[in-house]
Amino acid sequence: MSTSRETELERAPGGRRGTQGHPAVGRGALLSFLVLLVMVPAGLFSVITWQVVTHGPLLRVDQRVSDALVRPDRASEVLSDLGSVQVAVPVLVVVLVHVAWRARSAGAARWWLPPLAAGLLMALLPVLLVPLKEWTARHGTDVMPPGVGYYPSGHTATAATGYGAAALVLLPWLRAALARAAVVVLCAVLVLGVSYGLVRRGYHWPLDVVASWCLCAVLLSVLWLVIGGFSRSSRRRCSGTASSRTGPS
Repeated sequence: MSTSRETELERAPGGRRGTQGHPAVGRGALLSFLVLLVMVPAGLFSVITWQVVTHGPLLRVDQRVSDALVRPDRASEVLSDLGSVQVAVPVLVVVLVHVAWRARSAGAARWWLPPLAAGLLMALLPVLLVPLKEWTARHGTDVMPPGVGYYPSGHTATAATGYGAAALVLLPWLRAALARAAVVVLCAVLVLGVSYGLVRRGYHWPLDVVASWCLCAVLLSVLWLVIGGFSRSSRRRCSGTASSRTGPS
């Protein structure tokens, strides 16, 4: 008869019985996936940044797309506000506290690691964005006052990192496929909504937003790898705990 602690451990990420015996992913397939996950967005971000710094031909396309999309209204302003620090960061904090509490209650090994990694990732964001904004010194759209520092989009990066990190940390604790799908869809809708609002309102050029997508894809990929390592560690610990108890408690 299992104790309540064993039950909680089985509910921890990777802690369910019967996870052994699955075929291992080949090294070549894993390497290819990591290349697509990190190198493609990193390469695209480099190309866009190069075009912005050198005032390349891609900026003319960017301006035409912006001119076609910019229609400032209240709805676009509200959507863009969802990417502010005042909105995205509290959402992330609530999720991190919830996940940390659940992991600690379940006795998961290094329960603090995923929440800490996600929090540090959000804290690191301004350290990356501010120098990029100063270096590229890109001006705003025609509806914005004179000034520079619009590349890459800070609101887009805040939304993608905040909501994306919250989703990645929360997903291992959701057993229902519908719940996991709902979290992923909600995260995507929020990020896309913020991105659309920023371009529609004229706060940012489209390439500012796309560049932030690429940058955050790299950052969230690193976080995903950290959480994956945590889940594997929890699986080993939980399997060992369950197998060592041969009699009733």
